[in-house]
Amino acid sequence: MIFTHHTMQEIFPILQNKLKTESSLTFSVLDPDLGSGYAGHEIVVEDKTYIHRGYKAWTDLAELLLCQMLTPKEGEYPLVTLRFEKLETQSSFHLDTESPKEEKYGVGSHFSSIHKMEEPAFLYYYTQALNNVKLSERTRVLNLGINTGDEFSVIKNSLHTNKYENMEFIGIDHSKSAIAYAKMVFQEGNVTLYAHDINALEDLDLGKFDLLISIGTLQSPSINFKPFFMSLVQNYLKKDAAIILGFPNSRWIGGEMIYGAKAPNYAMSEMSLLYNDVIFCKKYLQQHKYRVTLTGKQYIFLTATKIL
Repeated sequence: MIFTHHTMQEIFPILQNKLKTESSLTFSVLDPDLGSGYAGHEIVVEDKTYIHRGYKAWTDLAELLLCQMLTPKEGEYPLVTLRFEKLETQSSFHLDTESPKEEKYGVGSHFSSIHKMEEPAFLYYYTQALNNVKLSERTRVLNLGINTGDEFSVIKNSLHTNKYENMEFIGIDHSKSAIAYAKMVFQEGNVTLYAHDINALEDLDLGKFDLLISIGTLQSPSINFKPFFMSLVQNYLKKDAAIILGFPNSRWIGGEMIYGAKAPNYAMSEMSLLYNDVIFCKKYLQQHKYRVTLTGKQYIFLTATKIL
């Protein structure tokens, strides 16, 4: 297939239909390096008209088609050959119904193959959130759903050694194997890790914190989200505390972080539940004199700092 002057409205259904019977696609388009600017403007090369699109447009298209875009190949001037390979949609931790509930996110699970901090779209906004809460001014940090400790690793790498060693870190996760792994990574005396159900935080006598972090955990089906969140704010945070919450707006499929929350009984991405929870937290925190910002893309980061 060669797409020259074809519009995206024409290209999209052609590729969708091909993927119904094929696991990969190969097609030629104008070399994106031969143009600049926004997708859609026309370029004439050797008396032939082409529609220009950058590689960003093609990678977006691959993601929407649940494909991985492989390395482009140089074609006959002025074309390049693009290759899309269909993702293994059954290769996802979201579909894991066999593992024990506590170990769906444990070491050895499908989830353990995910490294969020290697995804620029995650790391950038998480680091931005840490900056927004003035991390270096915090002394006691609680992470709910810490898993193997990636969020603490970023904090450790961001701080001067003396500052890090004079902070106290508490991490809690339901997975015993994930906590066992995290304990091997964080052997410092200022880090305490618990394999524990966060629905029963009162059992641990944790005290209060000036930074709460929870990424993709509070919306778990086993947690009554809204009353649990209100309890955290009322009972576990100091008066000048800060909060970082990460709400997944993505799915992990076939080795890719795919944009868009997926609600039950919907074939497409549907984000009503996500927005409902995010806006609830935002309004509740504003009522309690917090300044709240929302950032991110594949994960929505809610960052809150107290207005004193």
